[in-house]
Amino acid sequence: MDRCIVLVDAGYLLGAAASLLAGEPSRSRITVDHAALVQGLREQAESETERPLLRIYWFDGAPDRVPQPEHRRLRVMPRVTVRLGALTRSDGRWAQKGVDAAMHAELTELARNRACSDVVLVTGDGDLLPGMMAAKEHGVAVHLWAVQAADGDYNQSEDLVAEADERRVLDRTWITKAVRAKDLGGVCAPPPVPRPEIAAILSAPLPESSLAPTSERPAEQSEHPSAPADNGTRERPAAKGVPTPKDLAALRAPGAQAAVQPPATATLRWSSDKGWVDRPGTAAEPPEVASMPTLAQVTTAEQRWADREEDITTVGGDPFEVGQVFARRWMGRLGDQGHLQKLSGMYPRIPHRIDGELLRYAARFGLLAHKDDQIDEHDRYAIRAGFWREIDVRTAAEQAPAAD
Repeated sequence: MDRCIVLVDAGYLLGAAASLLAGEPSRSRITVDHAALVQGLREQAESETERPLLRIYWFDGAPDRVPQPEHRRLRVMPRVTVRLGALTRSDGRWAQKGVDAAMHAELTELARNRACSDVVLVTGDGDLLPGMMAAKEHGVAVHLWAVQAADGDYNQSEDLVAEADERRVLDRTWITKAVRAKDLGGVCAPPPVPRPEIAAILSAPLPESSLAPTSERPAEQSEHPSAPADNGTRERPAAKGVPTPKDLAALRAPGAQAAVQPPATATLRWSSDKGWVDRPGTAAEPPEVASMPTLAQVTTAEQRWADREEDITTVGGDPFEVGQVFARRWMGRLGDQGHLQKLSGMYPRIPHRIDGELLRYAARFGLLAHKDDQIDEHDRYAIRAGFWREIDVRTAAEQAPAAD
């Protein structure tokens, strides 16, 4: 058949792209526009082979072979089929299992059934050499594509390179049309609009008990700030000089001392982070918090279906973007907009019920993957920063007409 097929080893393609753009092969260091990437692969394949595309096969690994958000978005795209292998952890590292075998089986089956005249392989693994040779024996032209190596050297098996009928290198210019490196320096996400009251809180002194020298504290507490102390309470890490919610409450008490500038590296902790706030089980929420509905409570079944469709096809899964999407939906469905003003006044604390729902929503986008079922601290900050940025935008827009 005069058609072309593209087989993509996603681990190779995205890992090599991360090495090229971010300096290391970790896919968490890059952001991928999968729609643009798939379109680029299709156009390049049809141009090089001079054949119409039959299908793109996307091979990747996933924990327990459960599709991650990017896989769910990919498999609803036209002419894309997703094949998943297992993602297992060994010696502290994650590795794909079964991906090469699946690619080999698909390649030989397509060639045997004469489903195409040309196959494009985006891979570097020499284990595909027998499959490539079998495809050639069935009269299929094999095109091998590589991602430009960061060090200018080969990042493919030399046997694959030698056996391929045609070769192409996807250079930096081609890659950056759909892939970009994340900016992970210092700030994990664009910060919310600055608020002067937070600067005032951070510039205030900490209670004397929290300013005790590091040498006076047990060594294990300094190394593990979230571990319970002997008296059952949780201590604040001494190295950062960061106030906990209990510290902030003490600062608001009458008789607080004059402001003393904290270390420049101090970072405001979120009061709803596990391990950073004492939350007695018997304590009732303040009325203004208890009356604030969650997103689930203001979402209809029809909206829930539409939300999931948007998550699969539109939302990229960047932590900051996830926080923005959640906030937009929650604000748009609030019956009483007074809740929005109450929430804005609570900055930077997100009510515990809403914060938990926000993090559970973020978990849908694979932010728990490869992190031992915990969302990375930087991602949590980025999720909440996106949430507050969207809240700030809405409240500023509502206040602008009143100011005029």
